Amino acid sequence: MPRPKPVVHGLYAWTPAYGYHYIHPANRRTFEYLEPVGKLFEKIDEDEQWLLLRYDEQQFKVRPELFKELYGKPAFSFGDVVEEIAPEPGRPPHRGLISDVFWDEATDRARFQMVERKRKVKRVFEAEELRFA
Repeated sequence: MPRPKPVVHGLYAWTPAYGYHYIHPANRRTFEYLEPVGKLFEKIDEDEQWLLLRYDEQQFKVRPELFKELYGKPAFSFGDVVEEIAPEPGRPPHRGLISDVFWDEATDRARFQMVERKRKVKRVFEAEELRFA
């Protein structure tokens, strides 16, 4: 049985100014709506023309030229159940699923946003502010 491919994380710094030929026609609207700059993607497959990238529950076919592989692995990934470690006094900790992973190139670190009871928590967390629930 073949071994599964390891997940490769990376950035895809595309904006509409680059032109739409980098994005598969079936994915153009949703990818533009996602605003991919600064978001961490998982590369799940590739062929000679396209990369298949995953962001949360969505998949996108894009040209490989703009993909920048990152060698560090984020502490959490899409769908991980996490809990806030130190909530504000008098408030229960946020607990939910990781829905967004942002990459700060200046600090070379991931930041995370979660969905709690079907609502996105407005706050973006550092890895050390969360733990697996």
